Amino acid sequence: MYYYSKRILDVFVSAAAVVLLMPVYIIIVMIILLTSGAPVFFYQERIGQNWKPFRIIKFRTMVKNADKIGLGITSASDERITPAGRILRKYKLDELPQFINVLKGDMSLIGPRPELLKYINFYREDYSAILNIKPGITDYAAIKFRDEESLLVKSNKEESYINKILPSKIILYKRYLNEMGFLTDVKILLNTVKVIIL
Repeated sequence: MYYYSKRILDVFVSAAAVVLLMPVYIIIVMIILLTSGAPVFFYQERIGQNWKPFRIIKFRTMVKNADKIGLGITSASDERITPAGRILRKYKLDELPQFINVLKGDMSLIGPRPELLKYINFYREDYSAILNIKPGITDYAAIKFRDEESLLVKSNKEESYINKILPSKIILYKRYLNEMGFLTDVKILLNTVKVIIL
């Protein structure tokens, strides 16, 4: 029953968001085209439920082919980020196209953030449980690490992510697995809106 209601919430909220935010989508598309040209969207392979790969969709906030000229993680000082991209990332506007991933069934509104296989391979045993459910747009870890990019300003960015940040995220992912429920999802959704607004 829970998974049925979860999917209804996913579809209802995501469809409403896409429709209501369409003017915002159009403005962002125009800003990206005018400041750095096409493509507008950035696609990247992430690992979803039951280890199934899918392409996550974001508004492009970095230079073209950024994924080919740098790390899979991004720090606040990353020179690949465009001026407009810094604003989009600050307010998480680059994440808005992921409502499409939710409608397609690749993701849920609430769940562990989808990760690159490269980093999952460091913690495969933990992810064997985490990937039993769909990844999400937001969860406990997404709220706690909302300013993750500012934590990755030191020289060993990838090492810091693998050895410090990702293990902390995994603890929160497992907390969600233990607390999963409709009320938990609503609470996380409301808290996410709260931290974005404030």
